[in-house]
Amino acid sequence: MSDSFAPLPASLATTFCGLSFASPIVLLSGCVGFGEEYTRVEGFSNRDCGAVALKGTTLNARPGNPAHRVYETPMGMLNAIGLQNPGAGHVVQRILPTLDFEETRFIANVSGSTIEEYVEVVRHFDDSPIDAMEINISCPNVKEGGVAFGNHPEMSARVVAACRAATKKPLITKLSPNQTDIRESARVCIEAGSDALSVINTMMGMAIDVRTRRPVIGNIQGGLSGPAIKPIALLKVHQVYDVARRHGVPIIGQGGITNATDALEFIIAGASAVGIGTALFYDPLVCRKVNAGIASYLADNGFKNVAELTGTLNTTKR
Repeated sequence: MSDSFAPLPASLATTFCGLSFASPIVLLSGCVGFGEEYTRVEGFSNRDCGAVALKGTTLNARPGNPAHRVYETPMGMLNAIGLQNPGAGHVVQRILPTLDFEETRFIANVSGSTIEEYVEVVRHFDDSPIDAMEINISCPNVKEGGVAFGNHPEMSARVVAACRAATKKPLITKLSPNQTDIRESARVCIEAGSDALSVINTMMGMAIDVRTRRPVIGNIQGGLSGPAIKPIALLKVHQVYDVARRHGVPIIGQGGITNATDALEFIIAGASAVGIGTALFYDPLVCRKVNAGIASYLADNGFKNVAELTGTLNTTKR
């Protein structure tokens, strides 16, 4: 067996929503397309991660937002892709059959502009080999004037409940940081039927070209990701963990993870798995480094696996 496909250390193996992950790393939605984005990068393998979250998928095909869609910022990246995708039917019928489900787990990202659309997308993926579904509640609710579902706990819960009724596959709700009380959102989503939580989605931001005095992003605003949001994401995981722990619900911690230390911080704060996204754009092989660093830390500190480290934050006053 070549080094490219060497088995991961046993200590990295974890169970998430009843699914066996070879590593706690999840490649985040929008960063690896539909699983094929990095297959042409020499040395890259989906076997280096526990799961791959596919690109956000709506019921019908969408062209996405006008350019510019991506802009690099200090310590981060703004993006406003606009859910460009070929539609749920195409993904299920044409793309999923090309994926190797023996190599890693695949998670569909369910998006929509109405509750009814979410349900229809879930039904498409329910009748497919997909392992789990991530509900992107940061989408705008067209029936409520474009307000994002995820910014209001009640609307978030309605989406989750409707999706729960349409499938028995694991549901992971992706929580938005752009709301007043993320703990309350976590609670109502869990009670509505969410099996796990992704914490967090991107922060909203913008950039301006001072020469033209125009927004750089064609959509004016976009989601900010990368190291700039890591401290915020880490706090949100810590805040949500108590709620999730009481209900026995695991968390994918994400937001600015670029190395093993970042990942370990999220695990200690309460994450059972960690999402990597923006870092892949400048280091497609970062997962190997993160895996090696986590495995080394576990061995050096007497932990048998990631689960033993999860939520071990010491908040005792010095």
